[in-house]
Amino acid sequence: MPIQYLRSFTSVDRTDKANLRLGRALAAIAGATNAGGFLAVGQYTSHMSGIVSSVADNVALGDLGLALAALSSILAFGGGAATSAIMINWGRRRAVNSVYALPMLLEAALLLGFALLGANMEHHRVLFVPATVALLCFVMGLQNAMITKISRAEIRTTHMTGIVTDLGIELGKGLYWNWGVPAAASQHVKADAQRVRVLASLLGMFLLGGTVGAVAFRHFGFVSGVLLSAMLLALACVPVADDLRRLPPRGLT
Repeated sequence: MPIQYLRSFTSVDRTDKANLRLGRALAAIAGATNAGGFLAVGQYTSHMSGIVSSVADNVALGDLGLALAALSSILAFGGGAATSAIMINWGRRRAVNSVYALPMLLEAALLLGFALLGANMEHHRVLFVPATVALLCFVMGLQNAMITKISRAEIRTTHMTGIVTDLGIELGKGLYWNWGVPAAASQHVKADAQRVRVLASLLGMFLLGGTVGAVAFRHFGFVSGVLLSAMLLALACVPVADDLRRLPPRGLT
């Protein structure tokens, strides 16, 4: 794969095309992580709606242990998002080429950690299951904040609620009956075909990644996390290498 093509995924100079390309890749990785994580620990970690509801349910039922476990997942997701924002703002201030690659490198390292946690899961489930859930929630928050900042909140990759909602809105526009309204009139309602293609591609990549991730975890277990980590490294490595080449030789000032 050409170096310039890999560089475009996380380069400082952004275009809508590059953002969408990165968004599709990250949506597939998020889908795979979410599906594999569910098979590992029995919980989806890419979206917070259900987890927030579980806090309320368990508080109402008096199960404070489960409520605190769900609350820790929310805090981990938020911590991941905050960490991504800190890393990106740090990189922007120092004008590094890897400003957007840094959170992906951290995500790759954490997915390696996911693979290592799996080696101890069966013997120490009481300890490692909560740690794995928190780690995956942190990863999802990290990734979602990163693509949100890159795309100026136009793309999300870790949960599909907003995407399905936006697709439904466009479907409603497409089905709207413009009786007696000229096509050129401002009141004429029509679907945005380009937006539909973008949203559908993100949804499709999340679904594809989830399917592949579930199959991979079923056959290879936690080792599949190594493959996801390698994919993130491939997307992030070129800008990091560019920054390393800019460093002065050791011993020189």
